[in-house]
Amino acid sequence: MKKIVLSFAVAGMVLTTYSCRESTQDKTKDAVEAIGEDIEDGTRRAAEEIEKGAENVKREIDEEIHETDDHIQQEEPEQ
Repeated sequence: MKKIVLSFAVAGMVLTTYSCRESTQDKTKDAVEAIGEDIEDGTRRAAEEIEKGAENVKREIDEEIHETDDHIQQEEPEQ
């Protein structure tokens, strides 16, 4: 009788340990997926900001080349 009770106790502990391990794996998988999504979102936002910066630089270069920049252009004094 003791062996039967002990066998059930051991089986219960094994099942509990296995269930916890499975739950931990699921939680870890969910956390890794969330981290991956955060990385993708951050990368996308960074790429958008870099693109905006590149467009601003291009516009500034074009303004300087064509002398249409936003700064007040000073006339050269006549001699």
